[in-house]
Amino acid sequence: MGINPSEQWRVLMSRLSRIAPIGIPQHVMQRGNNRQVCFRDEHDFGHYAGWLNEYARKYGVAIHAWVFMSNHVHLLCTPSEESAVSKMMQALGRQYVRYFNAKYKRSGTLWEGRFKSCLIDSDAYLFEVYRYIELNPVRAKMVGEPAEYKWSSFQVNALGKLSDLCVPHALYVALGSTESERRVAYKALFTDVIDDLLLDDLRSATRAGMALGSETFKSMLEVSEGRRLNLKKPGPSPVGD
Repeated sequence: MGINPSEQWRVLMSRLSRIAPIGIPQHVMQRGNNRQVCFRDEHDFGHYAGWLNEYARKYGVAIHAWVFMSNHVHLLCTPSEESAVSKMMQALGRQYVRYFNAKYKRSGTLWEGRFKSCLIDSDAYLFEVYRYIELNPVRAKMVGEPAEYKWSSFQVNALGKLSDLCVPHALYVALGSTESERRVAYKALFTDVIDDLLLDDLRSATRAGMALGSETFKSMLEVSEGRRLNLKKPGPSPVGD
């Protein structure tokens, strides 16, 4: 029996090394194996956040935005060293699985293979990814407003909650001359809904390890990395992440 196009695409991308240029923001998503729950209580979320902070600092990754859901996580981050995001996610994954398995007296895998990621054209899409990540609990109908969800970066970026984890991106800093001005401008970004086509483009790019950006941005990366970043997508991405 032949392999369907979607499976061929998945196998192809799993064999390619991850494109992760220094200084280019990335959207990172990691999901529980078979969508199983990865965080069962507040302590689980807290431990994960603490280890994320530890390994982000250790490997040189700036974390700009995040959301921790019950069975998956999203990050917006920028590496300052070679392979920094991969090293961070590998160390974080191993540490958290050891903790989770010991706490709940289980064994085996927790995560669904290696994490998914895509490169972000910051000039065109950075704030769309901020919004996509921090609105995740709203899309999941867990809360009515992003400010109501504790385990995302919205309370930091929009409300000024103190956080050792969050490193503001330069474009976030450029939103205003003071912290108060930046928060007001940032909150204003959330008055509009995210376009469905953009949602699908971001999910597809993340699933495939591609780039979300202008044709100029993609062409620049293709030249520097020696790999096509405009491969035809096999179909719509799964909904709900």
